[in-house]
Amino acid sequence: MPQPEGAELEAIRARRADLRGKYLQAPADRRPTTVQGVHHLALICKDVEETIRFYQELLGFPLVELVENRDYRGSSHFFFDIGHGNLLGFFDFPGHDHPDFSETIGAVQHLALSTSPEEFERAKARLDEAGVDYLGPDRGVENSLYVRDPNGVGLEFYREELGKFEGEELLGENPSR
Repeated sequence: MPQPEGAELEAIRARRADLRGKYLQAPADRRPTTVQGVHHLALICKDVEETIRFYQELLGFPLVELVENRDYRGSSHFFFDIGHGNLLGFFDFPGHDHPDFSETIGAVQHLALSTSPEEFERAKARLDEAGVDYLGPDRGVENSLYVRDPNGVGLEFYREELGKFEGEELLGENPSR
């Protein structure tokens, strides 16, 4: 996709600076969040077994439930444990002809998953062994590896602690976790 340049790029950067100044509060001034965290992220898959094999067998995320979707007869709803009480959920919708993944408004660009340096290397080795394409660590970003699941969902394995970004504590002294 084409990237902005020149005056257009400078205007975008100025707008971001304005938004930071207007909305970003110092950690001590932030109110606590109104929720407890992510219970589950619910995504759509094209093939239940292929998705289970990718997440459980290749990536090592345990499947913890597989039931019928309460809102659509015949559809499966299933969950993987992604740590710290967080679940990654999927639905399938038999009979629906869903288009392939598209990076567009409202789509999930990627899901960044915090991982230890050791698990980062193990994930990279498993992907290499399975012949799964990925990006990284490269482009000057040594702590990230990007892969797409069989449904087109982008995953980032990020060697960073929860609540931090590029070594900076985002939650400050008032963490709501």
